[in-house]
Amino acid sequence: MTTEEVLEKLKIGALNDMQQAAVQVGANGRDLVLLSPTGSGKTLAFLLSVLHRLDAGYKGTQALVIVPSRELALQVTQVFRQMGTGFKVSCCYGGHPVRTELRSFEQPPVLLVGTPGRIAYHLEAGNFDESGIRTLVLDEFDKALELGFQEDMSYVIRMLRSLKQRILTSATAMEEIPAFAGMHDPEEVNFLDSEEAIPDLRLKKVSLPAAEQKPEALLQLICKIGTEPVLVFCNHRETVDRISGFLNKKGLVHDRFHGGMEQEARERALLKFRNGSIHILLTTDLAARGLDIPEVAHVIHYQLPHTRAAFLHRNGRTARMKSTGTAYLMIAAEEQYTFLSPDIETEDLKGTFALPPQSEWQTIYIGAGRKDKIGKVDIAGLLLKKGGLQKEEVGLIEVKDQVSYVAVKREKTAALLKALAGEKVRNKKTKIAIAK
Repeated sequence: MTTEEVLEKLKIGALNDMQQAAVQVGANGRDLVLLSPTGSGKTLAFLLSVLHRLDAGYKGTQALVIVPSRELALQVTQVFRQMGTGFKVSCCYGGHPVRTELRSFEQPPVLLVGTPGRIAYHLEAGNFDESGIRTLVLDEFDKALELGFQEDMSYVIRMLRSLKQRILTSATAMEEIPAFAGMHDPEEVNFLDSEEAIPDLRLKKVSLPAAEQKPEALLQLICKIGTEPVLVFCNHRETVDRISGFLNKKGLVHDRFHGGMEQEARERALLKFRNGSIHILLTTDLAARGLDIPEVAHVIHYQLPHTRAAFLHRNGRTARMKSTGTAYLMIAAEEQYTFLSPDIETEDLKGTFALPPQSEWQTIYIGAGRKDKIGKVDIAGLLLKKGGLQKEEVGLIEVKDQVSYVAVKREKTAALLKALAGEKVRNKKTKIAIAK
């Protein structure tokens, strides 16, 4: 499959300069260190490099992608499926049923994507045959090191004895690559300081006499922003939960995303934010990198991180791929940050701003997915033919292994659920309801 065919499947006009350079090096089989900011398209770059090295005649697993988070594992898997290569891909991560992953190994995936701990577990148990793996990708390697995955990654790499190529990606430059990565005279593709990668980002600060005033100021700021997508960053899970409780009492519709939540709740929150059912997502640095969250117009630092690198990663969620964005910095008088410029523009919150209305979209849950041989076409057909919706009233459809979700116009959901009561999807009776 050619790069042009993949781009057509993805509805992308052309690769950017970073992607072109990375694919050229990767396709030649050289070890590659790919340095580029969050949101610049590294996932597609390394997946195309992997694709060009796959052998359609070999039936076992040929490539492994190790990522630092469950969400990133799911995202990489989804992008590869959207590429329409015809090669099987499987995804493994903590919190995902082991028996489901074992079943996927019965017909070995050509590409395996997973988190370090779960991949190490399967290797130690001998659950899949690693002897045919020629290509290894260490995605968001700097983040994986930061999270302490050195031991698991080192073990996995030692177990892969047939490797011919290593690809390492990072959103920050590293003084030294750890020896356990096993990079052999790698070629570096560095776009961290390229003009193409420089975001059109506007910084604004909200200055407060005391930190205790932050919740009310946050509410005021969100109301002033209105209905555009907003990511609110906090330093701790407890802060996310506390601020969420405050906003709930004020009647502001939003969702949460952090590592202390159940995996299903985390995935659902991201999905609803991605499809436009909610506009406000409170999160920790877990959402700062590697997630598929397009077109975030605004980032709010409810609490600023302790390092400049973390600050830049958070800001990388907006002003992506040549778009514009705004990052708001909520700073109390007692808070000091050495990495901030002293001349940041001040945001005026004087005045009265109404609560933003609920999104025009609402997410519908369907209790069947890819394992039931159900695809997007089946779901769209059900909603249009039997649900009575028009094409423009159906938004993003996402099909998971066991379930599916679709955004529909909020004003149509009640009538839709009534029309679909008792209906079957591919001759299977299944639950259809509003996603909570």
